[in-house]
Amino acid sequence: MKLLRALFPPARRRVTFGAVLPLLVFLVLFGGGCVYAEWRGLLRFSYRPAFALAAIMPWIWWLHHAGSSGLSRGRAVVALIVRLTMIAAFILLLAEPRAVRRSDVLSVVYALDISDSMGSKVRDQALNWIMQTATTKPQKDEAGLVVFGRDAAVELPPRASFPFEAINSRVAKDGTDLGQALSLAAAMLPEQNQGRIVLLTDGNETEGSALAKVDELKARGIAVDVLPVGFQYDKEVWLERLDLPRVVKAGETYEATVLLNSLTAGHGTLHLRENGKQIFEKEVTYTAGKNRFTLPLYLREPGYYEYAATIDVPAGEDGWSENNIAIGDLYLRGEGQVLLVTDTRSDTRDWEPLVAALKASERLVQVRMAYELPREATALLPYDLIILANAPADAFDAPQLQALRDAVYHHGTGFIMLGGPQTFGPGGYHRTPIEEALPVEMDVKQKKVLPKGALAIILHTCEFAEGNTWAKRIAKEAIRVLGAQDEVGLIDYDWGGAKNGYNWVFPLTPAGQYDKLVPLINATEPGDMPDFHSPMQLALAGLQKSDAALKHLIVISDGDPSPPTPALVQQFVDSKISVSMIAINPHGGRDISIMQAISEQTGGRYYFPEDPAALPSIFIKEAKTLKRSMLQNKTFTPEIEFPSPVLKGIDQMPPLKGYVLTTAKPRASTVLRVPPDKEAPDQLDPLLAVWRFGLGSTAAWTSDLGGSWAQDWMGWDKYRAFVKQLAQEVSRVEQANDLRLNAFAAGNSGVVSVEDFAKDEAFLEVVARVTGPRGDTINLPLRQTGSRRYQAQFPLSGKGRYQVSVAAAGRPGKENAPEQIFGGFAVPYSPEYLNFRSNPQLLEQIAARTGGRALDPRNTDIYHPARQSRESSRPVFDWLLIFLACLLPLDVAVRRVQLDWSVIRGWFKFGKKAEESTTTMGALLGRKRRVEATLSTTPEGAPKPVSRPPLKPASPAAPKPAAPAPEPASSDSAESISTTERLLARKRKRDQDQK
Repeated sequence: MKLLRALFPPARRRVTFGAVLPLLVFLVLFGGGCVYAEWRGLLRFSYRPAFALAAIMPWIWWLHHAGSSGLSRGRAVVALIVRLTMIAAFILLLAEPRAVRRSDVLSVVYALDISDSMGSKVRDQALNWIMQTATTKPQKDEAGLVVFGRDAAVELPPRASFPFEAINSRVAKDGTDLGQALSLAAAMLPEQNQGRIVLLTDGNETEGSALAKVDELKARGIAVDVLPVGFQYDKEVWLERLDLPRVVKAGETYEATVLLNSLTAGHGTLHLRENGKQIFEKEVTYTAGKNRFTLPLYLREPGYYEYAATIDVPAGEDGWSENNIAIGDLYLRGEGQVLLVTDTRSDTRDWEPLVAALKASERLVQVRMAYELPREATALLPYDLIILANAPADAFDAPQLQALRDAVYHHGTGFIMLGGPQTFGPGGYHRTPIEEALPVEMDVKQKKVLPKGALAIILHTCEFAEGNTWAKRIAKEAIRVLGAQDEVGLIDYDWGGAKNGYNWVFPLTPAGQYDKLVPLINATEPGDMPDFHSPMQLALAGLQKSDAALKHLIVISDGDPSPPTPALVQQFVDSKISVSMIAINPHGGRDISIMQAISEQTGGRYYFPEDPAALPSIFIKEAKTLKRSMLQNKTFTPEIEFPSPVLKGIDQMPPLKGYVLTTAKPRASTVLRVPPDKEAPDQLDPLLAVWRFGLGSTAAWTSDLGGSWAQDWMGWDKYRAFVKQLAQEVSRVEQANDLRLNAFAAGNSGVVSVEDFAKDEAFLEVVARVTGPRGDTINLPLRQTGSRRYQAQFPLSGKGRYQVSVAAAGRPGKENAPEQIFGGFAVPYSPEYLNFRSNPQLLEQIAARTGGRALDPRNTDIYHPARQSRESSRPVFDWLLIFLACLLPLDVAVRRVQLDWSVIRGWFKFGKKAEESTTTMGALLGRKRRVEATLSTTPEGAPKPVSRPPLKPASPAAPKPAAPAPEPASSDSAESISTTERLLARKRKRDQDQK
């Protein structure tokens, strides 16, 4: 009962309609407003049960009505409304409202197929049609462009204007992935607008599945209009396969078989090349369908042989020339060799003593320059060991480095990297396949005193073909070379974008955040810079704030921006910040001279590449200037950390005079180390580290084995023994097995076949691991298709080399040691070149299932389909929270703050007179005397007030005012006196009761 009375106290005033009216009005306005907002689509409430809390509003009103706040009626009503508004705002927060926006703007994204099957002529016609339709669209509508082949790229995002000039995006044209193109185009459509996709293609897809994306597009309300591009080849010749013998011996003759396919009968010339040299030529006549031709082979000595068969036919008798080739390879096993790879710029004294020591240990050694390294892992099969001697990463291309890594991982080839000024981190191997294979990392995590570098890059690449595509690639290449602690920043010019002007794409940031920086680089679109001064000043400010020891700026431009002021260039010189300038596609000699002068004054380098393909190596070389601090030129004696066969018979070693800083990986075995410094005894740098990588072994020797850092080792009596034992520890060890692998391409599928030639037949569990040309990996179980034969198929992912490694378990006596065999095959051309006619049926299915249309190329008015307003919503939680936060102090102010409006009015009056202040003071004094006179009539027994002298006048010079005559008591004063008497009487009674 007490709780009920506490919750619902009795009212001290009578409940009248006037008292309830504010509550009723508020409830009607609040409820009606919410219903109206949702009915008109202004708001959407996600959680409507929250409105049940409106039931507490009558309780809030009752507490207000039953209480005695002492407020005037007007203020009491205002206080009630504020309190109810707070409750309403809280209810709205719980109801999760979302503001709804309607738009009848149509956003169209053109998805243009630029794959090779479209042809340049058809592609140009499609671009003209896009320009015609985009320029005649309604002004408020938006248009964008996505181009695609084997992958897809955004050429222009949807916008009201369509400033298209030429295709700058770079996509692979040897395939078609309609599904990826539709997904990217749909992702570019704004949610608040009605969206459509216009797909211009021949309908042939070689990868992915467009129909798998259709349901997703339909659920989002995105229609796909299609403009079919038709073609058909009546005459086509292609080579399907080149079959080579699987078991061969040196000095014997064999036959190769070429499988030729043709739509019509004809004739041509068949060629066979071995390792790039033609060894056979034959005039052949073929019929429609499959034709088989045999070609002679003669293997002279062990080694790797790559064969390519091609067919030449008369002009007009063939559609695609790209599919007139078939390739295959043979590996004739012989004595394993050692391949030493170096660079043309390296000193021969760095590796000649090593080669002599290897030959003295009866190893066959072959020396090649970096540009001669094969680009296929199978071409490295003749080598049991590969040694990299002071060759930088930019001396190789990406396929060469990947082939070396794959040769170790898939084929068991041994690999050693020797130290030097152009290896490990200083050589630019950070974040490369080589670093993945090595037992050390290029980032130095223990050397806290190692000075870091700071690199800023300014991109002005919009004025040459695919310039911005190159810009993104070279920026990522430069960052990849840097160490994790090094800082890097990127500046471009945003022309008319959200950040109009010069901006940091990202300010100086540790390069270790590479994965976070890559999306920012991919999103940038550098514009045409008006001047060099502003971006260089921005870069200078950022570099000066950095605490890096080495600071460098790279600028790539066509040279036409206005030059920086001499004062700014001098600031770079004073700050010891070098600037390297790269001129690409300059407009004149003056542009070149300006850039060259800037680089010379600041101590940087100037480049003028004719081919953009040279840009990545230039940026890698420039980024490597920050890595020089990793070279340690000091004399030390190696210490043994872990016993190894490499050190058999070796207890002590001569001193070395330098090494490269690295960090051993957790699973690596550090055999030799550099003695720790006295200042940092816990910092241990590896000198020799080894580990297993896939099927092969790799080693990192961070010093050299030549005449630079290892001078004292040249006369050491155990130098050759050390080299021999190191080579033996890392080299590939051949293991005999009874399996034979045959892997080849058949149409759009790859086939892996394994035969078991063991003496005793057994059922084996055979699993193949296939690595595609793009690094994708498939684990493929093989099923038994016959006696001792196992086979499986998998879909091809495009042209290139496919590495196959097979493991077979279950042979009696070898349960814990599964047999392994390795091989591979190459796909010379994409299935893109096996499409001889268009596929309009697929396009019709896409349009029908998404509610799209099949367009006529003669119709350029495609922006007037039946439109529906598109709704989009966003939460307004933040705005309601701010509103509620403002109501809290207002609620307190209404109830607790009393405003004197006469004083407030006085704030806005000008020219106050002195007598007003005197009059006010006199009135206060008169009121004081009247109160004192009232209190002097206190009833008997009440304490009399203490008499005080009269207050002195405000002005000392003013005469003392005369006492005013007593005024007759008014009704108000009488009421005041009676109230005072009653209060005093109650006080006396309470005191007596307490006594």
